[in-house]
Order: sequence, then structure tokens, then C-alpha cells
Amino acid sequence: MALIPVANGQVATIVTTLEMRTRPRPRPLPDSRLRLVRWKAPALATYRALFRRIGGPWLWFSRLVMDDERLTAIVHDPNVEVYAVQDAAGIEVGMLELDFRESGACELSYVGLIPELAGHGHGRWLMAHALQRAWAPGVTRVWVHTCTLDHPRALGFYRASGFTPCKRTVETFDDPRGRGILPADAAPHVPYLVN
Repeated sequence: MALIPVANGQVATIVTTLEMRTRPRPRPLPDSRLRLVRWKAPALATYRALFRRIGGPWLWFSRLVMDDERLTAIVHDPNVEVYAVQDAAGIEVGMLELDFRESGACELSYVGLIPELAGHGHGRWLMAHALQRAWAPGVTRVWVHTCTLDHPRALGFYRASGFTPCKRTVETFDDPRGRGILPADAAPHVPYLVN
């Protein structure tokens, strides 16, 4: 067994890919005071602000550093569906992004709620809506990935939702806090090591 050093200023995480190959049996959607609102061709600044609000505590940063042209090509693609989760006051508190660009498959690219909503059953509500939409006609595989930087219950939640782990990889990247993409106090569960 070998330990592989990770340089200060870098972060390493284990990424688990999970999939579902069979449509789950239909169930009633859980009740919630939240609602999903489809964002067709979302404004990039609005999209990134919500992405940061949900993902900052887990070091989500990929869409924050992606150039506008590439991000537009994704979130404005007719085979990508972006939804905002809104609370009763109409404030965006979560997001769902479904990617149908691969024939016969749907990736749950991003499924998330602001940390304040964790542990109140809203994740089950969001996943029920995600699966209902992901299993569109012709879809034979729905997949998602999570990593060891995510909420500690994320992997168990996906498994309880019916996903099966199918692949594991290790990812390393420059710490987004050191690059000024996220504040230094983001993701306190991940030590911020600088040179």
C-alpha cells in the first residue's frame, strides 16, 4: 500500500461514479414547499451565482472557471435541462442539471441544495423529480458522480436512491481557494494547505 503525496495548494478526492440501468417503479412525489423552475438558456451570471451558493461549501468550482463560450454551449444546449429549486418566496435554493447529450443516457450533472436545507427531506424530493425527468423515452442509463469532498452522506444518499457504484477515480486539482475562486474559509472540512 502506497501513500501518494499531494502538494500544498492541491486537493485530491476520490470520485465515485454511480449508475441506474433500470427505471425505478413509479412512486408518488414527496410533498415539499419547494418547486422546480426550468431555466431555458440561463444567464451565466445567475447560473454561476447559484452554482457557487450551492457548491462552494463542497469546493465545486468547475463552472466558475469555465469560459463563457464553453459554459454557454453546455447550459444552452437543447439536450441539457437546467432547473432552479425555489423556496416559497421564489428564492433559488438549489439546482438540478440533466445532461441528455449522450444517446440513451442521462447524467445528473448537478443535484444540490443550499447547506441550510440538508437533513429536512428536500433531497429526497429533488431526487424524485430528477429521476422522473431523467428517465425520458429512450434513456437506458442514468448516472451521477460524487466525491469525498461532497456532503458525507452524498454517496449513501445516491445508493439509497437506487444507484449502484460502477467506477472510482482519483482527481487532483489546484485548490480553488488558493486561486481566489472560492474564499479561504470555504469547505472547512477540507484542510486548506498553502506553501
